[in-house]
Amino acid sequence: MAMGYAELLRARHAMRLLAGTLTGRLPNATGPLAIVLFTRAEGGSYTLAGVLSAVYGLATAVGQPMLGRLVDLHGQPRVMFPAAVFSALGMLLLTAAGTDPVWAAAAGVLVAGVCTPPLEGGLRALWPSVLKGPDKVHRAYALDAVAQEVMFAVGPLLVTVFVALWNEAAALLVINALGVLGALSVVVSPPSRAWKSAPREPHWLGALRSPGLLALLATFFFVGLALGAVAVASVSYADEHGEALISSYLLSALGFGALAGGLIYGARHWAGLPERRLVWLVLALAAGYMPLVLVPGVIAMTALAGLSGVFLAPALACAFVVVDRHAPAGTVTEAFSWLVTTFGVGAAAGTGLVGPVIEWGGASAGFAVVGGGGLAAFLVLLLTGRAFSAVPGGFRSAPVMGPAAGPEHASPPVTEAENDRNAAPEPGFRTGRQA
Repeated sequence: MAMGYAELLRARHAMRLLAGTLTGRLPNATGPLAIVLFTRAEGGSYTLAGVLSAVYGLATAVGQPMLGRLVDLHGQPRVMFPAAVFSALGMLLLTAAGTDPVWAAAAGVLVAGVCTPPLEGGLRALWPSVLKGPDKVHRAYALDAVAQEVMFAVGPLLVTVFVALWNEAAALLVINALGVLGALSVVVSPPSRAWKSAPREPHWLGALRSPGLLALLATFFFVGLALGAVAVASVSYADEHGEALISSYLLSALGFGALAGGLIYGARHWAGLPERRLVWLVLALAAGYMPLVLVPGVIAMTALAGLSGVFLAPALACAFVVVDRHAPAGTVTEAFSWLVTTFGVGAAAGTGLVGPVIEWGGASAGFAVVGGGGLAAFLVLLLTGRAFSAVPGGFRSAPVMGPAAGPEHASPPVTEAENDRNAAPEPGFRTGRQA
């Protein structure tokens, strides 16, 4: 398993792109926490801290697909680096203005959020040109999903270290300076400078005109809802057991479970259609969430939390493959950015929904929301399976790709000139229906 990932990272530019993307995304991974810590240090209330953090999150959700579309139209360097600079300037405005006046602080986080560069989608668009062969690309998607778990675990720790070394304002500025450097490392790399999106049909819906992509986004809204709910439910469980650190045990176990699952998933070749495989992975993810409602003792609950995370990174990695297959030609960065946005909006919805449920029924009811989110994700994917037939190789008509498939049954070969690696027909959309 380790040798497979080592081979992947030895590919030219692969390590640089992965490291640069993760560094460039640090401001996004740490933004909500850093904003809350800064607001409290400036004497602002928790309410104001929550509002500013929410503004940042919503602005990021709006900005990602918008900037992703611009990347598809104009290339990565012309969009991503300026966006990273403006995002950092937004945080600079926040630190300079403080929380008084509030409008200036809100303007700062709004700019920082909207201008967050779509590095995540951009990296996934680059993998096919850096790694030759679908197996390596699929493994890179799994490594990408695992790296996200590591980044979202390490990022908050970096914030607390910087706060301890300096102060909250310095932590914000240093994290965003690192973000700019990470984005710069990516966009000056040869793959990023050479990458061009496939020719696209102009349309106001962009990537959203793909039925398969819409089905996938609806699915991962509910996966995000489950993850947003699990964080709050874990805090409630810890409160009920009289020890605040218990919530960190549960969330760390979930993260380690996702880490292990992603590494194992990416280490092997998977035959068959990714759309079908995704159904089973989301079902397994939902099944892993269900036992949490039992809220047993701390040791058993920690074990259940670890088990519940095992299928998270594999489901994400498989979803990346499905996005790549179903994004209309020329919209791959935008499509990946929509997945990021939908996932984030779902997490925010889960956080908001689970609070009143916990007030009513305690931690067990909170974890029921987590299980319900997973079950809803599975049902959406199951009920919208017909949408995936729009792509040759979808649920209904695609040949199986695997070691047992003969040449006459193999998927069409991918040429190196194709950036999107999909040839999805777009039924129902004609050239005349343009933006």
